Amino acid sequence: MTSLPILGAAMTLDDLEIHRNWLLDKQRDLELQSFVDADILNGDWAPLAERARSLLDGHNGRLGIHGPFWGFVIASQDPEIRAVVKKRLSQALDVCADIGATQMVIHSPYTTWSYNNLDNNKGEREKIIAYTHQTLDDAVKRAEDIGLTMVIENIEDIDPHIRVSLANSFNSPAVAVSIDTGHAHYAHGSTGAPPVDYYVHAAGNRLQHVHLQDADGYADRHWSLGEGTIRWHSVFSAIAKLDSNPRLIIEIKDKSKIPASAAFIASLGLGE
Repeated sequence: MTSLPILGAAMTLDDLEIHRNWLLDKQRDLELQSFVDADILNGDWAPLAERARSLLDGHNGRLGIHGPFWGFVIASQDPEIRAVVKKRLSQALDVCADIGATQMVIHSPYTTWSYNNLDNNKGEREKIIAYTHQTLDDAVKRAEDIGLTMVIENIEDIDPHIRVSLANSFNSPAVAVSIDTGHAHYAHGSTGAPPVDYYVHAAGNRLQHVHLQDADGYADRHWSLGEGTIRWHSVFSAIAKLDSNPRLIIEIKDKSKIPASAAFIASLGLGE
């Protein structure tokens, strides 16, 4: 019996129609990405949720969604913007409760500018944490109630430790850390951040979710695994040291290559 991790994937409901057998064959983890847009969350998403439940009949893997993120940050200084973000998160949590999702991806508030200026402006680190709490505190309580964890994904983060500190500040099982390998590789290649495996080591057992995508260190490519320059042996070696059993989610642009991405990792003897 293999002890290698089983890879899951991120996809829309349309993609799930295509890859359902692949998903069910090994009961892989799934991240649905059909509930991200504001027009979906503001509208009648019940038919989409019903379709999800139907397609996932017989699925015993872990289910999550990518939460809303377009056009906002979770640490805005503007209270009216924070109100909109709180509304979107509440709507997304309604979806999670309806379809039985136990994880939701949200985006880091830290930018490249943040890294260079957090210690240049007095109290800046504390302000970002405080604004994030004002945005997320209600959502965290709701997540606790429904048994869901929000995982904070690196976007421009140069410091691999900073999201860990932010997650820890909530002192809640409903907030943990996500790593996007392509984002980390971009930060390493373009902004002087450490290699991808450093992000895994920094997160430690706070890591509960990984977006697996390949890239070239220049842009957010979302290439199929094996098409870029990420050092996958070092990434999976770091993950293997963890006890948190993070969801390993293939997140690539060309969804037709999802099985090929898993096969590439299997060919390296790192997963299946």
